[in-house]
Amino acid sequence: MISGDPLSRVLYIDLSRRKYWVEDRRDLFEKYLGGTGVAIELLKEECPKGADPLGPENPIIFAIGPLNGVFPLASKTVAMFKSPHTGNLGESHAGGRSAIAIRMAGYGAIVIKGASDIPVYLSIYNDKVYFRDASALWGIRSSHTVGRIIREREGEAGYRTIMRIGRAGEKLVTFANVVTETYRHFGRLGLGAVFGSKKLKAIVISGKRTLKVSNAKAYREIYDEIYKMAVKTPAMRKYHDLGTPANVVPLNNLGALPTKNLTQARFERYENISGEKLAERFLGRRLACAHCPVGCIHLAALREPYEKEPYFYKTTMISYDYEPIYSLGSMLGIGNPEGMLKLMDVVEIYGLDAMSTGVILAWTTEAYLKGYISEKETMGLKFRWGDCETYLKAVRLIVEQPNDFYGALAKGVEYASSIYGGREFALAYGGNEMPGYHTGPAAHAGFLTGSRHSHLDSAGYSLDEQAYVKKEELTPEKVADYRNTYSTRYNKGGIHKKSSREIRQLT
Repeated sequence: MISGDPLSRVLYIDLSRRKYWVEDRRDLFEKYLGGTGVAIELLKEECPKGADPLGPENPIIFAIGPLNGVFPLASKTVAMFKSPHTGNLGESHAGGRSAIAIRMAGYGAIVIKGASDIPVYLSIYNDKVYFRDASALWGIRSSHTVGRIIREREGEAGYRTIMRIGRAGEKLVTFANVVTETYRHFGRLGLGAVFGSKKLKAIVISGKRTLKVSNAKAYREIYDEIYKMAVKTPAMRKYHDLGTPANVVPLNNLGALPTKNLTQARFERYENISGEKLAERFLGRRLACAHCPVGCIHLAALREPYEKEPYFYKTTMISYDYEPIYSLGSMLGIGNPEGMLKLMDVVEIYGLDAMSTGVILAWTTEAYLKGYISEKETMGLKFRWGDCETYLKAVRLIVEQPNDFYGALAKGVEYASSIYGGREFALAYGGNEMPGYHTGPAAHAGFLTGSRHSHLDSAGYSLDEQAYVKKEELTPEKVADYRNTYSTRYNKGGIHKKSSREIRQLT
């Protein structure tokens, strides 16, 4: 359908030798429909057994599929790597302009190997790869600032994406993420730390190729059909209007909103951090990923007066959705939306995964209140539910790791609890901190058995909600057979009859 499509071209980059080359991997792109299958195969080829996740032998794979840059909604790039956070599969997806930039540069996948001896960033422009010295960028705290500097320096025309890490990635925090287009992320499982271990500060990808379809009329008809279906579906209105923050109220009503490290499943101040309240008070802008008509990226405009200048405000645009609201809001007992947004902003600046950060801070709070840790470990911080100022200080300490305790937190809640105790309330599955859906057995079984321990591995929370509406009891067989797609091992005792506290022991 597409003449001269470069999708089968794979760009290989060796940071150790400062070399790059291109191979035609039609064998992979004809075998697999999407980028995930291609990326898995490339990871299997390039990652040796027993590889150190933070060693030069751990590759980074970016891949796209045939629909990216061609049809609406297909806006994601997949990243594959060995996770430094869990020691297992690292899989992360991000939108923005990443997928279309890779395709317009002329590739279907990019494989990054080795490690640089000095900080670098890569500039990929069509058939050329430039290794730029990033020594001046290394140590800059904010991923936002790094992106702005690179935008000013790299002036190539065409579609462009800038993937970069913040201070957390440099410091090898195992749940550091990679930021792209300021408000999108390759989150979870520590891709940012893998960047940092390779002294790779950023990747700029741009290109101005065009894709010529052989039957323009048929293509236009299919494009319009997909577009109309997307913009007319009720799901589009949900994601465009309130976005995933619309989940806060119904999940709280269901008793499914993780609160105060899951000591509760309802939050008394949930309305203050609901999607409705955030939209009414703070929504300043919506953005969309390339080739996506939905526009589900919601930015809050947080206005703060400058000291001694009561009529002069600093306005910060902060991306928010359900997962940061749960992890940095209800999970920490924060019902103050301004405080929650400030915490989101700091997490964003450092380049941390919001979900892991929130769960780690929640465990720290409970561990402190129960006496597992003291002010000796916390360096004087007194953790209390809802204390935004303490949490803001703690985020910086996790990144900088000034003592053994914060160094342990920088490796995740499972690792920290193995050192300091409190494993029974450390909410992690396979080393990955839990998502924000405490809906019932299908959700937790999905977290436990998913390849990356994500709520997106099986969408089991959807099955739980269906069962609730229909007033059906979920049997192990129903959970295992859900959509006849996912193989789920399930304890015959069932999870659905257990309390919030009991269910935490399954993690």
